[in-house]
Amino acid sequence: MNIRSIILPVIALTLGLPLSATADGFRDALDTPARQSPFAAKTLLNGVTNAGHRVVAVGQRGHIVYSDDAGKSWQQAQVPVSSDLVAVSFPTPAKGWAVGHDGIVLHSADGGATWARQLDGRGAGKIMTDFYAAQAAKGNLGAPEAAAALIDEAGRIAAQGAENPFLDVWFADENNGFIVGAFNLIFRTADGGKTWEPWYHRTANPNRLHFYAMRQVGNSLYLVGEQGSVQKLDAGGGRFVALETGYRGTFFGVTGSDGAVIVHGLRGHAFRSLDGGASWQKIETGLQDGVTGSSVCGEGRIVLVSQAGRMLLSDNSGASFRPVKLEQAVPASAVACLGRDVSVIAGARGVRAQAIQ
Repeated sequence: MNIRSIILPVIALTLGLPLSATADGFRDALDTPARQSPFAAKTLLNGVTNAGHRVVAVGQRGHIVYSDDAGKSWQQAQVPVSSDLVAVSFPTPAKGWAVGHDGIVLHSADGGATWARQLDGRGAGKIMTDFYAAQAAKGNLGAPEAAAALIDEAGRIAAQGAENPFLDVWFADENNGFIVGAFNLIFRTADGGKTWEPWYHRTANPNRLHFYAMRQVGNSLYLVGEQGSVQKLDAGGGRFVALETGYRGTFFGVTGSDGAVIVHGLRGHAFRSLDGGASWQKIETGLQDGVTGSSVCGEGRIVLVSQAGRMLLSDNSGASFRPVKLEQAVPASAVACLGRDVSVIAGARGVRAQAIQ
């Protein structure tokens, strides 16, 4: 699937201009800074997170907005690209990362007010080809056939350029983090994004399925994606290993607290594990639409949001959920809690604060 060829026509139609030209000729989204707009906080936003007391949300055309008053007002950040952004992570109040289409990885050192490019799809492929060629030369990739397959796959991805998106980002601290995305793309950094190491060969994903979300729950790191894929990092072995929920639909997210891990996805499906993923129990959400976002709001308190704009609340670490009365049901893609009783929801109509009652 050529994701880049889908996104660019949508942007061109939205602007009312031909794909091949703008007022001054065609410019790639990777080379075009995001336009400042008074409506940036009211257009499609895909990801939202806390940066200390600040809230940061990311979305289409490189829009990044932030609020210092719990979502009452928003300011637009300075962003060097206009690629659609999908996810954001701030391990500290100052330092954060955002990822999205065109393989873009952005970094902020000032709480999300300004951003700089760290990586894009044009460079990610070269990192992969160089890395796997070097590892093969050292004999670190196993049998020659396996090494050759990895080198060929890296070359194919490099030839695609900026076609493939990164769909989530997670950082443990200001140095250590992962970016994950389409077709088994996964990179790790140990120096805050100055360098990236491919982990393409360190997943249980032979069919190159998309990865949609990564989160740490307790002391374990989980990765979820297409066709029921749930994986957990084996820190000792340095690779992700598959877990079995019994469900074959796509998972969009993972969350949890107090020893409970929750994965959620298509058609209201959600599952909970109390033993680190060894066994799972289905959660009755009462939803028929996709559960797209989740957040922990305090000890034992978890919220889920859905594509149809519904919100569910659990006060018992996900053992059960109940509907939350909303001021307005708007399609949601992500949610971040601001304490126990207030959240910020991002989605098709921008970002807004929502009481949790």
